[in-house]
Amino acid sequence: MVKRRVFDEAFKEMAVELSYVKGSIQEAARELDIDPGRISKWRQRHKKNDQTLPANTTLTDEQQQIRRLQRELREAQMERDILKKAVSIFSKGDGKYSDL
Repeated sequence: MVKRRVFDEAFKEMAVELSYVKGSIQEAARELDIDPGRISKWRQRHKKNDQTLPANTTLTDEQQQIRRLQRELREAQMERDILKKAVSIFSKGDGKYSDL
């Protein structure tokens, strides 16, 4: 009997953001070891939820700070991914950069 995996909302949001950062649902799904169809569904639900919020809603200071921190986290994760790729490229080179 296969046990069904349950994902919390924080994981789903992280998976959706990762799929945008990676630029590919398949790549994010492979990294998280989940079905790409799940991330696709989560992306659709995420877009739908974003559209249901009124455009003229004023945010509290705490909500603004949360959004700012989430944006900074996404940027830091993207920079981390870029640096990981750069290290991978240099480590596969001719050995000139292996002592960094």
